[in-house]
Amino acid sequence: MRISILSCLLIVLFVPLFGQLSVAAEKPNFIFVMADDMGWGQTGYRGHPLLKTPNLDAMAANGLRFDRFYAGGPVCSPTRASVLTGRSHDRTGVLSHGYALRTQEKTIAQALKTAGYVTGHFGKWHLNGLRGPGAPIFADDPRSPGAFGFDEWVSVTNFYDRDPMMSRQGEFEEFTGDSSEIAVDEAVKFLDRHRGGENPIFAVIWYGTPHSPFKAADDDRAPFVHLDKESADHYGELVAMDRSIGTLRAKLREFALEKDTLLVFCSDNGGLPRITPETVGGLRGFKGSVYEGGLRVPGIFEWPGTIVPRVTSYPACVMDLFPTVVDLSGLPEDVMVHPVDGHSLRPLFAGGSEASGKREAPIGFRYNKARALIDDRYKLLTTDREKGVYELYDLSSDPAESIDLAATETAILAQMKEQLLSWDKTMDASFAGKDYPGGEVSPPDPEPVSWYETEPYRPFEASWKERWEFKPYYDRTKGYGIEKGKGKAKGEGKGKPKN
Repeated sequence: MRISILSCLLIVLFVPLFGQLSVAAEKPNFIFVMADDMGWGQTGYRGHPLLKTPNLDAMAANGLRFDRFYAGGPVCSPTRASVLTGRSHDRTGVLSHGYALRTQEKTIAQALKTAGYVTGHFGKWHLNGLRGPGAPIFADDPRSPGAFGFDEWVSVTNFYDRDPMMSRQGEFEEFTGDSSEIAVDEAVKFLDRHRGGENPIFAVIWYGTPHSPFKAADDDRAPFVHLDKESADHYGELVAMDRSIGTLRAKLREFALEKDTLLVFCSDNGGLPRITPETVGGLRGFKGSVYEGGLRVPGIFEWPGTIVPRVTSYPACVMDLFPTVVDLSGLPEDVMVHPVDGHSLRPLFAGGSEASGKREAPIGFRYNKARALIDDRYKLLTTDREKGVYELYDLSSDPAESIDLAATETAILAQMKEQLLSWDKTMDASFAGKDYPGGEVSPPDPEPVSWYETEPYRPFEASWKERWEFKPYYDRTKGYGIEKGKGKAKGEGKGKPKN
């Protein structure tokens, strides 16, 4: 066969080009965005009767929209631990909100740093063992975002709202405006600084919206003024959050990063009760519950040119994020502590593994005494394992969990109960430290404590106790905690206030 000079030239030109594309594909950018207490039903694409989310709707239309995406647990800190480790939260020591992530755990940020990524965290952290409203994090906190692999961070201990005070790697700063837009603005600056460089980018944006206390701008609250005040502010916060999603997506296009970036959006747990209209889209239960309303959350993966846009009913969860990153980045399996509870979702990007509708392994949940196991079709749960009463639901026909099949589908119940109890034993072993070198937890898990009851924050009390987001908590502990010197020490208190 004769090959023309033109053909040879094209080969010479295109081989290097395809090589560059291959390298880029091996190390894409990753951006993980997570709402705080946003329910499964709180999007326009799910037909919410009042809330408009045009930017999330556009992201869903252009990406892979999961109609069965699950948090790591029914409250906030557990899911954050699961996102970073790929493991169910009890394995990591994060039993509930405000529990500290063990320093023996391995995180996505740490793994990606070994692969040359630059890493950034923006917003709510809530993995350093501190409860209470979000406060700036000290530079020397042994469980700060920096301690778990983030090069740059502008973060707070917990939920944060309008005009927050945050910590830029230990320096305390005052911000003005909506908290969602502030977090995205800091993340965009991070992307701008590092785009075009030699290092791919990993960014985490964890909103404080729509967690209480609710405080929205007048314009954002305006469409909901006929609701009670808390509901109006709650939905107003979501309007601003959606707008910030639009800003982020627009900047990815402006920076020519969108085709090299996997953008993921989800929530950290199910929606809140006592908000009208309801938050969970007709599901049963709310935040704090292992029913679907407490665990099922919005989930969208967007990656133009790589992910085929569509809606999928494939059951996925935040524990799948780290294994997916490992798969896409070519990282070794030992960057994760095992056992891992998630698996890579990469085959779904082109529509592959959802064709069979089968997940590799069921998704397990446990929270306090409650347990749940979700397979492709069925869900087994108990609200109190010690009582041994189990419920079984067919999620394919009954997502609202209204018909308990435990008495009729006894074979399925027995099989799933055996799976759940077996998984639960591995959880007990992990919590005891058997997954770590030496087979024990070291250092011991600290007890959760409110930051305003600790010594490091005591010097800031005079200037902070009248802040609108802190005042109710200071008032609640008046005569106790730090005012009486009874707080537990944590860190060295070397934060640097900065106006």
